[in-house]
Amino acid sequence: MTAAVFWQLVLGFGAISLVSVGGGIAVLPEMHRLVVEVHGWMSDADFAQRFALAQAAPGPNVLVVGLFGWHVGGVAGMLTATLAMTLPTSFLAFAFSRLRTRLAGRFWLRVVERGLVPIAVGLIGASGLILAQGTATGWVPVVLTACSTVFVWRTDFSPLWVLGAGALVGLAFL
Repeated sequence: MTAAVFWQLVLGFGAISLVSVGGGIAVLPEMHRLVVEVHGWMSDADFAQRFALAQAAPGPNVLVVGLFGWHVGGVAGMLTATLAMTLPTSFLAFAFSRLRTRLAGRFWLRVVERGLVPIAVGLIGASGLILAQGTATGWVPVVLTACSTVFVWRTDFSPLWVLGAGALVGLAFL
């Protein structure tokens, strides 16, 4: 991994981490823009596959950043991207939690917190659209994505059923 790529990972994921209201998934469209559109480090399909792999693994959603970094620069890229995504936002969250403790009960703080909810929902919705576009490589993935969306939205079953069905459909159409 070259120094230029190292700094692109640090600056790109560091900046993204500071606006990750709603968690790492909320800024997935910006990650997509960074690694697919701006730098061309991977294709839409590669992006969607790495996201699916990170979601199948136990642990936090931010694991996907490590997979993007690994794709770009191996182990050094994985560590760089992960630290760039987690350190700035961790410091910001720590500082905000201390400030929030001192400002607890203030009306304007409740207004700000409630105002961040629709922003997070919108960012997460945009993430879903980006992932759906990355998988739209034929009629089978489009139908599977639509059915998966309706299944998760309208039932109380675990989303793991969707992953299993997707794996079986993938095996059937290989």
